[in-house]
This record gives sequence, structure tokens and C-alpha cells, in this order.
Amino acid sequence: MKKIAATEFRKQCLTLLDRIDPDGILITKRGRPVAHLMPVLNNCSSLIGSLRGKLTLTGNFLTTGEPWDAES
Repeated sequence: MKKIAATEFRKQCLTLLDRIDPDGILITKRGRPVAHLMPVLNNCSSLIGSLRGKLTLTGNFLTTGEPWDAES
């Protein structure tokens, strides 16, 4: 993982964003870590259906339990 001071990050921000590697960049201020910049993974299609068979829904989860009248 690459380390960079906050002042250097500010100067090179757009260039660094174009070249960010999968490990990300650790941004430091006075030698202390203050932020960890990570790239966004574009493969969200694997999330669809990933919880199938892992969750159990019980009860009536389609209601708040409070009666209401749409006319009032």
C-alpha cells in the first residue's frame, strides 16, 4: 500500500485517483494515518441473490403493526 502525506495528496489528487491500485492509498498527516483511499469495485452483479438461503424472514414484515386509514 502506498503512503502519502495529506499535502502531497492534495497537490496530486486527480492524478492519484486515476492511478489507484487495488491496495489503495494511506493518507497521513504529520506521520499519522488519517484516511485510507480504496478503489470502488465495479462488479456489483455478484451481490444480487447473494443472501438467498442465508436469511429467514418471520412474522408479517410488510406492516408496521399500526392500523391506518388512507382516507383520513
